[in-house]
Amino acid sequence: MARLLTTQHSILSEIIAEIRDKNIQADRSRFRNNLERIGELCAYEISKELNYDEKMVTTPLGEASSYQLSDQPVLATILRAGLPLNQGLLKIFDKADSAYLSAYRKHDIENENHFMIELEYISCPDLTDKVLILSDPMLATGASMVTAINALKKYGIPKHIHVVSVIASTEGIDFVERNTENTTVWAVAIDEELTAKGYIVPGLGDAGDLSFGEKQQY
Repeated sequence: MARLLTTQHSILSEIIAEIRDKNIQADRSRFRNNLERIGELCAYEISKELNYDEKMVTTPLGEASSYQLSDQPVLATILRAGLPLNQGLLKIFDKADSAYLSAYRKHDIENENHFMIELEYISCPDLTDKVLILSDPMLATGASMVTAINALKKYGIPKHIHVVSVIASTEGIDFVERNTENTTVWAVAIDEELTAKGYIVPGLGDAGDLSFGEKQQY
């Protein structure tokens, strides 16, 4: 199931316009900050889907009925591009455990349009029967996301997975939905086109490079 967060205009519409704008992207700090803001807003929307228990709290003048999360989610992100987006999610789910993965495309030297997903590092708490929120700014082909989900399941099967992306392709969403179970994809924008190399058009470019500088490894 996919949820598009800009079916109705909100401040997200303005933020997504800024992070796509190549002139505004020149301000690296602003780009990271916008990804964090998107993470916070996505966390708020996801929080509406979680379970809550009623509890009484004591105020200076009496008692009040309140609702608190039944269980904290686990936040996971794909290094390095996902860090600012994850930071925004963590600001809202500030009691959540965290998981980190390094998954990247390794392109074929003889055919640059062909690539495999390499997974080199993972740090993860127990995910058994947890709500997992996995973030990565770009959901292009969906291959990295599915690889990450399968790797995380080795640490326990979540009861539900929320995939958070800033820009997703239709193909990427379809791939995730076909290859995972109990998964909801949240996207701020959906672009239809993928290049032969698997990059989203118009997209926004390389979120990791825009956040932290151009890398030399490909």
